[in-house]
Amino acid sequence: MSHILLLVLVSLIKTVGLIFVIILPMVSYTVYAERRVSAMIQDRLGPNRVGIPLTLFGFSKDIPFFGLAQPIADALKLMLKEDFTPAHVNKFYYWLAPACAMAPSMMALAVIPFGSQLWGEPMVVANVNIGVLWVFAVSSLGVYGIVLAGWSSNSKYPFLGGMRSTSQMISYELSLALSVIPIFMICRTLNLSEIVKYQTVNGWLISPIWIKGISLFPLSVNFQEIVQSFDILKILLWIPLFISFIVFTISMFAETNRLPFDLPEAETELVGGYHTEYSSMKFALFFLGEYAAMIVGSAVIVTLFFGAWHVPFLPTTLHNPYTFWGVILGLIHIAAFFIKVALLLFFFIWVRWTLPRFRYDQLMRLGWYFFIEIALVNVFIVALILPFMRK
Repeated sequence: MSHILLLVLVSLIKTVGLIFVIILPMVSYTVYAERRVSAMIQDRLGPNRVGIPLTLFGFSKDIPFFGLAQPIADALKLMLKEDFTPAHVNKFYYWLAPACAMAPSMMALAVIPFGSQLWGEPMVVANVNIGVLWVFAVSSLGVYGIVLAGWSSNSKYPFLGGMRSTSQMISYELSLALSVIPIFMICRTLNLSEIVKYQTVNGWLISPIWIKGISLFPLSVNFQEIVQSFDILKILLWIPLFISFIVFTISMFAETNRLPFDLPEAETELVGGYHTEYSSMKFALFFLGEYAAMIVGSAVIVTLFFGAWHVPFLPTTLHNPYTFWGVILGLIHIAAFFIKVALLLFFFIWVRWTLPRFRYDQLMRLGWYFFIEIALVNVFIVALILPFMRK
């Protein structure tokens, strides 16, 4: 019984630490980063005033501190703002929709390995054998929140936004799922931790060549292993894997309703889409749900293609993880994972403020006529190459 209680306690600590200490602050500061990056792209300043409010304590001026306290001010504003519910809405579903939009992203984090191990504990909340299926199943539930928001608002623009989002997410979920089948065929598992373990041994799936035989701790070079890493079949296999990466990443843009796929909330056509009738904290949940989904999508891309927490030339684990250096290595792996996620988030932001929005017929044609066919052909190509590699 004590072992079960300990397991529950450790899982609870990892869940609270991951969601409340890392992800929720990361969501807030992703909004700040988007505003700053978009300002730099458009040659503006962006939020740079809100900092340490020393004037509240009698000082003559505040310390701006690059505007890093802006997310805190925005959160306070949204919490203190009047929570207005229009009279014409279906109140039960109107209140339920924001929670349905936010919760799936948090649930998907449970199976993502965000580090190797810390004090002997694997840095994943739930190390299940169907991790990828869990991510897809839970993430697809987010569409219910959007549909409920559009329908319960009893307004034309939210209803059109909800319908657009439903068809868009269903369309791109197919190509999203088909694009990762080659990874399962190569790694022979649906467990995300095992996929990361495969990449620590055989190289990141995004890399055509993995230089083995070089170790920095201690420094040594094995030229025979370096030569053996240049495998023509592995380079051929990298081509469909790179195509999978492209299809998966673009489909993730569509799944998270990010530009150039933000048709469900196109301001020029639908005012604000499915959250037009929302205000205060309910609107904030939709807003945070979009950025949380973007963080989860980036984390899945990092896990499947960029080795998750793995750092080249560093050991994956030490003989005794309870030593000082074992703890430091575990913290380095966690930091490496979130640095990779942050770089992908920057890419998401950069694309949003660079590319124009698709027309809706172009968006649907891209999903149904191109991505599904490309992903299917990709599966056949990997199936042809793999038997030659396993002889």
